[in-house]
Amino acid sequence: MLSERRQKVLRALIEDYIEYALPVGSRTLTERHHLGVSPATVRNDLSALEDAGFIQQPHTSAGRVPTDAGYRTFVDELLLSGLAEEERPHRDMVEELRSSASELDALMERTSAALARLTNCLSVVMAPSVFAGRIHQITLVSLSDWQAIVIVVAEDGQVVNRTITFTEEVSADELAGAQNLLNRVLVGQSARDVRRSLDANTVEALSDPLVQLIIDEVIDCLGESDGNRAHSLGISSLLRQPEFSDAKALLPVMEVLEDDRVLLHTFDETAQEGGPVMVRIGHENPASELAGVSIVACPYGRGEADGIVAVIGPTRMNYASAIRAVRAAQCVLHDE
Repeated sequence: MLSERRQKVLRALIEDYIEYALPVGSRTLTERHHLGVSPATVRNDLSALEDAGFIQQPHTSAGRVPTDAGYRTFVDELLLSGLAEEERPHRDMVEELRSSASELDALMERTSAALARLTNCLSVVMAPSVFAGRIHQITLVSLSDWQAIVIVVAEDGQVVNRTITFTEEVSADELAGAQNLLNRVLVGQSARDVRRSLDANTVEALSDPLVQLIIDEVIDCLGESDGNRAHSLGISSLLRQPEFSDAKALLPVMEVLEDDRVLLHTFDETAQEGGPVMVRIGHENPASELAGVSIVACPYGRGEADGIVAVIGPTRMNYASAIRAVRAAQCVLHDE
């Protein structure tokens, strides 16, 4: 447990390091901050903080820089201060985005761009899971006796479609009958629920081969859509950060984030952790390639189909700004 004074010294050091990206010494801290103690006392506090693992000295003659543990203490203090619960953070961003885009895809793209601009970090906005969301409507459009398009509208407004090819001729009346049956039985359920029902053979009405074919295509289509849920922007912002001035340093991060399975695993856990915002710092991230970055994320939406909004940046990121921006994005997307 840190004393109040050492918490203040640690906070001042982290704020300076975030601002200037340079190791911070005791004299600098006393000159820039009203700590109320001498440089000698600050030096003693820095030594104690280093021994406790909150800061480290990159070179013998240099000042100190925060460790992941130091950032964690700093972030926990921010969260306890109520920062994540601020009402209507970044009001201008919220109003601007709500008035500029009505469809979810466009809103996610604009929100991602706004996050990257506000935080100078990589932004990621993941759509709610179509697979876990509830079905609002299924429409079948005949292209010929051998082909049709199935259009699925989710309750959150997302739309996916897929072309189906039949092995036998299907008349317009047969297609209309299948559409009516599917809407009667499946509306209000998720694709996940539908698959469980089929696996358990509990939906006798869906045993018709044509209906089964369409359901299989719907489930495949929704699964593929979930693999393309992320809107991300801001790689150029990361490249401007001193930590990634050499593009090679950013390469492992980008490679792991391009793997959809890792991306889903990293962010989908956010909705399960509860609370308004999740902050993972450096080595707290599940993938070792992300040990040099921090992630600030929170869920939006409702129920099992939560989407995720996040920013990814160096562990030296401005956490207060990132948390406010992510909360603002959550406000924008939550009601869609």
